[in-house]
Amino acid sequence: MNVALERTGIRNESSLDRAIRLILAGVFFLLAFFWLGGIGQVVFYALAAVMLITAIVGFCPLYKILGISTLRAGAKPLSKIGLTVALLVLVLILAAGSYASDFFSRKFFLDDFNQMNNYYKQTLFLTGQQDRAKAVENYERLIVEYAAFQAKYSSYHPYAIRGDTQFNSDLQQVQAMISGVADQVHSGDLSQAHVALEQVRPVFQDIFKRNNFSLLAVALVDFHDAMELILDAANAKEAEQVVALYPEISAKLQVVEAEANDAEIQTIRQNLDSLLKLAQNGTSDELPAKAGELKSSFVKVYLTRG
Repeated sequence: MNVALERTGIRNESSLDRAIRLILAGVFFLLAFFWLGGIGQVVFYALAAVMLITAIVGFCPLYKILGISTLRAGAKPLSKIGLTVALLVLVLILAAGSYASDFFSRKFFLDDFNQMNNYYKQTLFLTGQQDRAKAVENYERLIVEYAAFQAKYSSYHPYAIRGDTQFNSDLQQVQAMISGVADQVHSGDLSQAHVALEQVRPVFQDIFKRNNFSLLAVALVDFHDAMELILDAANAKEAEQVVALYPEISAKLQVVEAEANDAEIQTIRQNLDSLLKLAQNGTSDELPAKAGELKSSFVKVYLTRG
């Protein structure tokens, strides 16, 4: 095809021009596939196709319309070796770009989630502490941050969640949960608001699990839900129930420890194991105090890293 175009004088792109177009085709494709959604994605897929086709044939219709050419008089057509090298460069760009885009698009998604989730955690904690003034302050920030998070990721899905057909409906469900407690947070029953907001965490936990995120946050949430059972038993001074629940809670904490096992998480383990020993020794009166220490050590980690 290149030879035929050369003979008819149709070709109007230099070898360098065609090489640049191949590179741009790879870049535009990566942007469309990993980083864009909606109409922007369609536009960049189209641009990638145009760059690829014009690079292969060596002819740009726009150049023809404008009456310009980057092909120098007497320039030799791109050799098979040159074309092969250019294609190899394109493959390299696609391979390296795909790996980097997958990593960073996932990272930026988690960064955005954590920014929003910090206000959720604080609102949840403060409603549980009956601190209305601070709860309202954080709740108002949560409304703003979640609206931005939902607006961005309803139309754009990072590659890590590209196949999750339930994702958008989950975002809508969470939005309804958050907005639904406005009256309770501002002037109503904070305990009811706290209980209602608790239902948000399992939704995001399920999103992360469905999309194979291996995160400390997911493990902490999983542990928390089980830990509440043993805390209830300890506060009720039910030693036998504490002993019965321990294996399940310990197994979930092991998942957390597999993600990170620093001093703060080791403190959670120490408090959990101490709770078991108290129950095994029959010192039921000391269970509530140790349960409080266990919960405090968990909250310290969860508020900063959950």
